[in-house]
Amino acid sequence: MTPSLTRRQQEIFDYLAEQLPRLPHPPTLGELCRMLGLKSRGSLHKQIQALIDASLVEPMHNLRRGIRLTSRGRRLASNRHQPGEASDSDELPLYGYIAAGRPAEAIANPDTIPVPPMLRTENPCYVLQVKGDSMIEEGILDGDWVIIEQCDTARNGKIVVALIDGEEATLKRLEKRPGEIILHPANSNMSPMHHHPSQVRIQGVLVGQMRRYH
Repeated sequence: MTPSLTRRQQEIFDYLAEQLPRLPHPPTLGELCRMLGLKSRGSLHKQIQALIDASLVEPMHNLRRGIRLTSRGRRLASNRHQPGEASDSDELPLYGYIAAGRPAEAIANPDTIPVPPMLRTENPCYVLQVKGDSMIEEGILDGDWVIIEQCDTARNGKIVVALIDGEEATLKRLEKRPGEIILHPANSNMSPMHHHPSQVRIQGVLVGQMRRYH
């Protein structure tokens, strides 16, 4: 099973990987619902959205126009039939850089990076590379890769990816107060960042970390 998928999502992905090459056109959500023998289109929509978030499938403009595998999904589907080769199931999307100092935009990047299963969760995850030294007292150094579980809420005390004013992303420890969000660095030479809750959107929670030694 792909670690970031539930069993039901994996079943749907396996079905798509097996059947899409045989179909005359990419199936719409309604057609896929009938193929799988499902009654609830809403439930299937949630499962397909999870596959989209995991970068395994993509809609052709929208779900009414059809669903197809992404390049990553096609590679993973191909590797399922070639057990002697390396598998993309150990790879996660690499979305560019995250600031661990001054906030900087997390730039979307279509590449992937191998991540050991023990460093991530069963939920959709992605990887960002750290730039800066604001989290050094948590052992998060410039150049490290951080594995982020995708979510839009987090408890106080968690290290999160926070998008500020819809433009800049930063990695900080979260503190929520009435009418205020405080993003704490882990560097005694830096000050906390204070924002109104409307300015901050949580994009994920830190669940793992990797480092290269030269």
